[in-house]
Amino acid sequence: MKAILFLGLLWLNLLHAAELRVSTDFDGGSATIDAIDQGRREIWIRPGGNPARGWPCWWFVRIDGLAAGETATLVLRGSERSARNNGKDTGKPLSSDWAMPIAATVSDDGGSWRQTGLGKRETDRISYPLEGTGGPLWVAWGPPFTPRETEALLTEAERARPDFAKPLTLATTREGRPVRALQIVAAGKIKEKPAVWIHARQHAWESGSSWVARGFVEWLLSDVEEAEQLRERAQIVIVPIMDVDRVVTGDGGKEAAPHDHNRDWHQAPHYPEVAAAQDCLRAFAAEGRLAVVLDLHNPASRDLRPFFFVGPPDLLSEKARGNRERFLGLAAGHLTGPLILDPKPRVTGASYHPLWRRISGQWVNDHGNDHTLAACLETSWNTRHSNTGGYRTVGRQLGAAIAAYLLSPGP
Repeated sequence: MKAILFLGLLWLNLLHAAELRVSTDFDGGSATIDAIDQGRREIWIRPGGNPARGWPCWWFVRIDGLAAGETATLVLRGSERSARNNGKDTGKPLSSDWAMPIAATVSDDGGSWRQTGLGKRETDRISYPLEGTGGPLWVAWGPPFTPRETEALLTEAERARPDFAKPLTLATTREGRPVRALQIVAAGKIKEKPAVWIHARQHAWESGSSWVARGFVEWLLSDVEEAEQLRERAQIVIVPIMDVDRVVTGDGGKEAAPHDHNRDWHQAPHYPEVAAAQDCLRAFAAEGRLAVVLDLHNPASRDLRPFFFVGPPDLLSEKARGNRERFLGLAAGHLTGPLILDPKPRVTGASYHPLWRRISGQWVNDHGNDHTLAACLETSWNTRHSNTGGYRTVGRQLGAAIAAYLLSPGP
C-alpha cells in the first residue's frame, strides 16, 4: 500500500512539474544539449564551441523550469569533436578532463556565482547536483566573465578613483567588438613612472584569469597603503579580456585557427588587440620604463596550485634574471592561500610549443628593456577554492607582490 501511495505521489509531482528548458543564447553561452529527461530531471550536455575556434572545453547554460527546492542533475560528457593542438587538427577529441571541474559553477541571477556540490565522476561523464530556486539557474564550467563584467569593473573603478582610473579601448577585434582596458595613473610626470601591464584571457575558456585581474584592480583601488603608493608611482594598464570574440561566442580560444592569441606575438599579428598591445609595450620600452608584464591564465586540471611560466633564463640579461628571481620570491611570500603558489616556476622553450617564441612573455623578453620582468601566472581552476573569492584573493595578493617588487629597492 505504501509503495502504491509513493508511486501515486511521484506521478502527481511529475504531472505538475514544469518542463525543463536549456538555452545558450547569451554572451558566453555554449553547450551541445544531448537530452533532457523530464521524468528523471536530468539534463545531458557536452561542451559547445567550434574546435576551429579553440579547445571545446567551455560550457555555460541557462536552465528554466526548476521549482524552489527541487533537485535535478546536470550530466556532462566530453566533446566528441576533433580538437586542434600545436597548430593542427589532432584527429581525436580533447581529453574530457579539461571540461570537468570537480564542481560546477552556478548562479541564480547570472552575476553572483557559487560552486555546486562535488560532481560524481564516472568513466565518460560527471554528474553535478542542482537545486532550483523557482527562477532561472545559470550553470557553467567556471565563473563566467564576459564584456559585461569588464564594463562593470571599469565603471566601478572610474567611480571609485576618478583621478586615477581611466577606461580605454585597446582595439576593435576582427569581429567588430571593443577590447576594453583600464589605465591607472596619477597626474604628473607620467613618462618617468615604471609601466606595469597585465592582461588576461588570451585563451577564452580560462575565465578564472579575468577574476584574478578583477581582484588585482580591487586591491589597487583600495585604501591599502601599498596600493596607494603604487597608484602614485606607476602607470598600470589592465586588460581583463584579450580574446573578446571567443569569450562572447562561447568558444575555447586555445589553439584556435590559425593560432590563438598567445601564439600571435610576432611581427605581423593576426589579432588587432595583440598588435595594439605590442604597440603600447614597445612605446613603454622605447621610454626605458617597461617594468612588469604579466599574462594571466588557468592551467590543466591536475595543476592544483598556482604557478608561474617563465622564459628560458639564458635569453635574459643578468639584470632581468635577478629581477625575475626577486619577484618570484616575493610572489611566493604573498600568494599564500587559500590558493598557495608553487614557488618553482616552469620554463617554456622549444619542447613546450613549436610557436614558443611567439608567446607573449617571450616576445616581451625579446622586445622589452634589460630590466623588464615578464611572466605568466597560471591560477588553478579545479579546486574548491577556484571560485570568484579565491581568484580575487589571488589578484589582491598579486597586487601586493607587485608593490613589494616595485616599491622596495632591489639588490
